[in-house]
Amino acid sequence: MTSPLLSRPGAVEADGADAGVAAHYGDPLREQRLAEEGRGITDRSHREVVRVGGEDRLTWLHSLTTQHLSALPAGQPAEALVLSPHGHVEHHLTLVDDGSVTWAHVEPGTADALLAFLDSMRFMLRVEPARADDLAVLTVGHADLLVPRASLEEAWDAQVADGATPLGMWGYEALRVAARRPRLGFETDHRTIPHEVGWLATAVHLDKGCYRGQETVARVHNLGRPPRRLVLLHLDGSADRLPAQGSPVTWQGAQVGFAGTAARHHELGPIALALVKRNTPDDAVLEADGVAASVDQARNEAEQPA
Repeated sequence: MTSPLLSRPGAVEADGADAGVAAHYGDPLREQRLAEEGRGITDRSHREVVRVGGEDRLTWLHSLTTQHLSALPAGQPAEALVLSPHGHVEHHLTLVDDGSVTWAHVEPGTADALLAFLDSMRFMLRVEPARADDLAVLTVGHADLLVPRASLEEAWDAQVADGATPLGMWGYEALRVAARRPRLGFETDHRTIPHEVGWLATAVHLDKGCYRGQETVARVHNLGRPPRRLVLLHLDGSADRLPAQGSPVTWQGAQVGFAGTAARHHELGPIALALVKRNTPDDAVLEADGVAASVDQARNEAEQPA
C-alpha cells in the first residue's frame, strides 16, 4: 500500500522492502539528529497488521511463540518469535493486547505466511486470527501506534503538532543499526536462531513452557555457543557505496558472514550490521561487499545473550 504521507513536502519514497513509505523528507541526516534530540515520528504503514480475537488468544499464542503471553497485561507491548521445529526464526511479531484482541505487526509480505501457520494450529480453541489491513503503524519515539489507515494523516499531523519530528525510513534504519536492533529478513536468514541476533533478551522467555523450537533455544543457551553473532561494523567512509544486504562479509579472503542493513548515520558515518561466525575476532580487518570494515569493539564488548 502506498502511504498518503508520501504527498508531504520533501517526501522521497523508499525502495525495496520499505517501498510505499518515505525514505526521508529532504534531509535524512538532519532528521536523525532532531529525532535523537527529541521525539521522531516514522511512517511504517507498509508493515502488515494481524489481529487475534477469541477468549483463548493469549494462552494459544503463549503456546506457539517464544514469549510468555498467557498473562500479558492489556496495553503492554511485547515481542515474540515463531520458530521452526529446529529453532530457526520464521516470524518476528511486535504485539499488544487491548483486553479483548491481540494485535501484532510484522514485516511487509509476511502476514499471509504467519496466518497460514496460525490457522493450522487453531484446533478447537476459541481464537480468530485475521489480517487487519484497515490499520497502519506509526512509530513515535520508541512506541508503535496502530491507527486507522483512513485517519493516518490526521494522526500524523496531531503528533507533529505536539512536537514530533518527521523521520523517514533512511534515518529510522540508521538509528536502528546503531542500536544493533535486528530486523527479520535483513539481519536473519533461514538458519538464524534467536541467540545470534540478540532476540533472546527481547523476544524469548527462558522460563516458560514448551513451544516449537524450544529444545534448540534451551540447548544453545545452556552451552553458550551460538554459531554466529550480530556485530556493528564501521565502513570505509571513502567508499562511494554501501554494502548490499545479504552480501558476503570476508576476512583474509574467506567468507565469515553476511551484511545486514547498511546506513549512513549522522554521527557515526557509514555503518552496517553483520551476522558473522562467532569466532571472528573483533579486531579483524573485514570486507563487506568489498568495502573495508571494522567491528565497533566498544559496542560489541557486551556479548549478546547466549
